[in-house]
Amino acid sequence: MEVLRTPDDRFSDLAGYSFQPHYVEIGAGDGTGDRIRVHYVDERPPDGREPTEVVLMLHGEPSWSFLYRHMIPPLVDAGHRCVAPDLPGFGRSDKPTPRAEYTYQRHVDWLREVVFDQIDLRDITLVAQDWGGLLGLRLVAEQPDRFRRVVVANTFLPTGDQPPGEAFLAWQRYSQRVPELDIGAVIQGATTTELPADVLAGYDAPFPDERFKEGARQFPVLVPTSPEDPAAPANRAAWTVLDRFERPFLCAFSDGDPVTAGAERIFQRRVPGCAGQDHTVIEGGGHFLQEDRGSQLADVIAHFIATTP
Repeated sequence: MEVLRTPDDRFSDLAGYSFQPHYVEIGAGDGTGDRIRVHYVDERPPDGREPTEVVLMLHGEPSWSFLYRHMIPPLVDAGHRCVAPDLPGFGRSDKPTPRAEYTYQRHVDWLREVVFDQIDLRDITLVAQDWGGLLGLRLVAEQPDRFRRVVVANTFLPTGDQPPGEAFLAWQRYSQRVPELDIGAVIQGATTTELPADVLAGYDAPFPDERFKEGARQFPVLVPTSPEDPAAPANRAAWTVLDRFERPFLCAFSDGDPVTAGAERIFQRRVPGCAGQDHTVIEGGGHFLQEDRGSQLADVIAHFIATTP
């Protein structure tokens, strides 16, 4: 494994993103004993106030914690601690190469070490979108007692037992065939709002050239699309826990995401904690609803926390 590190100056003066960086080192997971550095945002209420709740925000593909820049300030103002890691391969975290170093299970292992072993978060309100759900829900299934609540937004936990939709397959084909993966263009194509140049630059910042995009290239082919997928058994096992998960579980999907449309009905049918919750449709949002309707989603999360003490 070779590990690339994006130069710090790529993250200077990003639009709306002035959070102090925090880092932990975790095992690379390749049997060599090597370590990789993982970045996370950790914002707390001002004036030394004790946080009311811990909100863990997990991004997906090919975004990073920059995606949550509209949501962190209002939730901190509401009295909560907000933690937003950058997955290995993304954001300010190290970027292993080659692509074969990225597997679904290794991403679960990396995230577990960051959230449970290094930062040691407990009493968590999970906010998971895109791959944030594919990974975060695996952690919920492993240690459900660490989680007080779950908010899922435009995500799912596939086992490969149902065929993926055409929208996802089109994205998967594109991600593997395009000669240069334009990260900013991918984000723009999955939002409903016109993103200014400085915001697109923020999404491009972690990736100086194609060598840094191995994780972004690999993620689409790691989604289980057949029952024989290597990750399918572990995801099925996770569902057996979610099928008994009774803590508050909220769906806050947008109305403009063809990739995950309908997945909220699966959660609501299967997860007991969904019963009686005020599930929300975020109108006018695309796949990256944090970008399109971030303040509205933050309000939904704050209200969910306040009404499920």
